[in-house]
Amino acid sequence: MEPTSFQGSASSKEKKTICLTGGGTAGHVTPHFALLPAIKQQGWEIVYMGSSGLEKALVAEQKIPFFEISAGKLRRYLSWQNVTDIFRIVAGFFEAYRYLGKIKPHLIFSKGGFVAVPVALAGWMRGIPVISHESDVSPGLANRLIAVLAQKIMFSFPETAAHIKMKKGLWVGAPVRQDLFSGDKQRALTLCGFDRLPDALSVPTLLVMGGSQGALRINQALRDILPTLVETMQVIHLTGKGKGLDWQHPRYAAFDFVTSELKDLLALATHVVSRAGSNSIFELLALGKPMLLIPLELGSRGDQILNARSFESKGWAHTLRDKDLSGASLLKAVFSLLDEGPLIVQRQKSGHPSATADLIVQVLGQTMGENPLSSLPPHA
Repeated sequence: MEPTSFQGSASSKEKKTICLTGGGTAGHVTPHFALLPAIKQQGWEIVYMGSSGLEKALVAEQKIPFFEISAGKLRRYLSWQNVTDIFRIVAGFFEAYRYLGKIKPHLIFSKGGFVAVPVALAGWMRGIPVISHESDVSPGLANRLIAVLAQKIMFSFPETAAHIKMKKGLWVGAPVRQDLFSGDKQRALTLCGFDRLPDALSVPTLLVMGGSQGALRINQALRDILPTLVETMQVIHLTGKGKGLDWQHPRYAAFDFVTSELKDLLALATHVVSRAGSNSIFELLALGKPMLLIPLELGSRGDQILNARSFESKGWAHTLRDKDLSGASLLKAVFSLLDEGPLIVQRQKSGHPSATADLIVQVLGQTMGENPLSSLPPHA
């Protein structure tokens, strides 16, 4: 579906256009949103190219012109879907090539996911600069393919440099949404029903979230220990859609999922249990939250294990392997997190901060002939 509100910027010498792309999971989409204020401050036109999947709904909330293309996925195992998806990828390439001819963007910025591959290829063939950003320690297959076409590959973890053979790498950290810093504890207390408790602000508050794919095992382990946890703390539980627990207590609040309310819940949370998706853990790092990471293993390529290992090695988080997850192991890990929370926060403050949106946008602008790199920090 082609939007009618975008007129293109080819005739304007004053305003440049950036095409954002990435999809399949929220992790390939929402980091773009952390950059939007800085991009808009530059006065650039913004468009987004993706599939009819999750990214279309998320981008619609941002009121950005969206260009929909076909998308497929190349799997690492034998499947007939690999054959049919090749045709979707080819169709997506021709659609992207046609749209890019109309939009005439000055730059394509990719956050990965297989929908970004045909966009990057079509842009490269049209002579449009491509820049990508890798969130995880080890690049995924889509970003490895895009790396061949990209002028520059920015990344969140310093360890990622070992996976980038070409001299294109740039360690900039992870973009963090600034609205997360505007959370309100009182709104969270009301939302959770904790405002009726006299000690709501004096006891620890544990936020437990497992993500859309990995919530079930964490939920099962948490169910066994909730009666013990609520004796000394409040528990906010993001259960995942349709995965809630049939359990009630004044110190326990459960939500299938949250959107704008997340910043308030994070403001109230003193400790967090989470999977180890890159975007989430860098946001928790920026907010200074002691975190227990349980990296997703089953059905994954192992990226979360490497992410968690990186944070643990720096003292920014505790980890618990998914294969070792049980009620007993989770209870022990949570109380260990509470004991060492102040020390973890101290290490987080002395560690490398997440990248600012301004830094990443400065790199994007330099590729379009703006913002010289001389003012970038040494690590970039």
